[in-house]
Amino acid sequence: MFAVTGMVRRDVILAMRRRADVLTTLFFFVIVAALFPLGIGPEMATLRIMGPGVLWVAALLASMLSLGRMFAADYADGTLEQMLVLPQPLSLLVLGKVVAHWLGSGLPLVLLSPVLGLQYGLAPDVLKVLVISLLLGTPVLSLIGAIGAALTLGLRGGGVLVALLVLPLYVPVLIFGAGAVEAHSSGLGGEGHLSLLGAFLLMALALSPWAAATALRISLD
Repeated sequence: MFAVTGMVRRDVILAMRRRADVLTTLFFFVIVAALFPLGIGPEMATLRIMGPGVLWVAALLASMLSLGRMFAADYADGTLEQMLVLPQPLSLLVLGKVVAHWLGSGLPLVLLSPVLGLQYGLAPDVLKVLVISLLLGTPVLSLIGAIGAALTLGLRGGGVLVALLVLPLYVPVLIFGAGAVEAHSSGLGGEGHLSLLGAFLLMALALSPWAAATALRISLD
């Protein structure tokens, strides 16, 4: 755990020194979520129906913007090679980098989502479910994205390849994340969808760091 917390602290400090990267993700999320009501129109009933899906798609796309930077800087300066020879398991170090990535890209989206949800006319209880679904879903996006970022590390056009690799795996998270909010707003209850998101998170926590560490070893070889 000391290795994980140390890696998280290190990457968070580096992210704070590159605030432009964090602000780019937030700005993209705000722009995408704010432009849809302008294009759809002022009909509040339509906005309430489309709001959860739009916010989830915006969060998904925004989180993908920073995937290429998860390992790129450490790969460029040789830090990743030093991580391979450390006594701590590489999967734990990767987990620390994923947590730091989520703190810099996923958590701000979660905190900002209720404000953007107001322009879609979402009720307070619906906004609460939206925040919970994003809290469960955005870490899964970071964990899955770490595998794609590790597999495409050092490749030309890696950003496009990451999108091709991770987008199919993001679809279930998107479906159940937006579905939880829609089910709650329609009175059906979103507990089942949230439970599945929690199961996805536990599965990703168990498998993704190991898979990403294996992919990093392959990329560095």
